[in-house]
Amino acid sequence: MDTIDPTASQEGVAAVSYKDPAAPALFTDSLHRTGFGVVRDHPIPQALVEEVYAEWLDFFNGDAKHAYAFDKAKHDGFFSSAVSETAKGNTKRDLKEFFHVFPWGRYPAEVSDAARRYYALASEFAGELLSWVEAHTPPEVSAKFSMPLAKMIEDSPATLLRILRYPPLTGEEEPGAVRAAAHEDINLLTVLPASNERGLQLRTATGEWADVPSDFGTLVINVGDMLQEASGGFYKSTTHRVVNPSGDGARRSRVSIPLFLQPRPDVVLSERYTAESYMDERLRQLGVK
Repeated sequence: MDTIDPTASQEGVAAVSYKDPAAPALFTDSLHRTGFGVVRDHPIPQALVEEVYAEWLDFFNGDAKHAYAFDKAKHDGFFSSAVSETAKGNTKRDLKEFFHVFPWGRYPAEVSDAARRYYALASEFAGELLSWVEAHTPPEVSAKFSMPLAKMIEDSPATLLRILRYPPLTGEEEPGAVRAAAHEDINLLTVLPASNERGLQLRTATGEWADVPSDFGTLVINVGDMLQEASGGFYKSTTHRVVNPSGDGARRSRVSIPLFLQPRPDVVLSERYTAESYMDERLRQLGVK
């Protein structure tokens, strides 16, 4: 049986094997305690992840990306560093550029369908993760859900694959700017293959920053604001960031492909919000709507 490895990280994030019968309970407990969980031995091929990393890094290094400038209404396409997000409560834009992949959205002709294949596999696996959470949530909490969690994302047009590139640092960055400032995710869960470079940190319950376990080949999953809202705060949307590297790492790009599990727009999260109303509010706060 897997147990939480106290040496994995300072904040006690559980790294569980998908093959362990106890994985669903251990994983859900980790989400409840820390907002994060890590899954290894999962069914998503690492070769596919690395294929996406390699060809999209080439895409970001070229000029073709500018032909896909993002649509402010639909939010598909390429977001340059000049229009990158400013995290809620921050004044400096993150040091990143990214492309939003939706099943219905624009997709670059310059890359293969690897990212689309990853989207499909990761979305299917994410439904299983949500079922784990549902099964191991206390009944008094799950009673708050308007429907089973996995049902919330079925056929959702809003689930988003964001393909991110954090460029090498030049030394001319605006003082205080970082690759991704402290923030919380908006969605239900985020599914993230460990990046080619480290840097992901979470804020612990004591207010300190700690590295998230991110061995290459694992999946890092974290709670988003929508699950926090739907669970009445039982699951916490933990603040996290991506820090700037030093040494040789500063001269390398960091590639990241988070899948943000978004419910269908009409899904009721709570008495206060539907998924659509919650998303609209947060996008306005981020300055991208």
